[in-house]
Amino acid sequence: MTAQTDSDGDKDAAAAAAIEEVRDGMLIGLGTGSTAAHAIRRLGERVAGGLAIRAVATSHASATLAESLGIVVLDFADVPRIDLTIDGADEIDTRLYAVKGAGGAMLREKVVAEASDRMVVIADGSKRVAAIGTKAPVPVEILPFARAFVLRALGEAAVLRMAGDRPYLTDNGNLVADCRFDLADVVAVARRLEAIPGVLGHGLFLDQVDVAYIAEAGVVSRLERGDGAS
Repeated sequence: MTAQTDSDGDKDAAAAAAIEEVRDGMLIGLGTGSTAAHAIRRLGERVAGGLAIRAVATSHASATLAESLGIVVLDFADVPRIDLTIDGADEIDTRLYAVKGAGGAMLREKVVAEASDRMVVIADGSKRVAAIGTKAPVPVEILPFARAFVLRALGEAAVLRMAGDRPYLTDNGNLVADCRFDLADVVAVARRLEAIPGVLGHGLFLDQVDVAYIAEAGVVSRLERGDGAS
């Protein structure tokens, strides 16, 4: 078995554990990325078995996958609150601080997370770190009109994400800069980013995650905010 399939199996194990929190009648937020896709497929299986839920999706890709599996997807523009959101993470630590946005959906993901009564992160063991900022860059979503100004404000730590020979665009039509920040004071970094005009969002999730299901070698561990998180 390759390392890739090991990782894929752990993503699926974490997803299977997380969707046990889903109940009939819930409105579910669907994250974006390869790990979130496992949760969407698992939910699709339960819907086929009679589970009655509705969902909102944080990306066109997630919406398309969910609808193909028979999950009713609503337009989030018409939805004021969500019962439960299930999403992946690029990094997560014991404080339940997470870095998200490798899939380019961090702004929508954060809005959906804030609208949710509860946010669950699922991940394979490679995403668990002692403190975020170890592996993954912090994505920052930028208004195209403000590109040069924001990149200057972000400094040399920022690299504009590309898709081939063109700048990568989010589903919102915005740009993304991947940034290597010193996250020793992660709260201060988040505040600095939020104070830059033209920055529309960032991938630092500091207060949003309520519980994480992390699988490694097929064993799923569960970390709840308050169980060692600060």
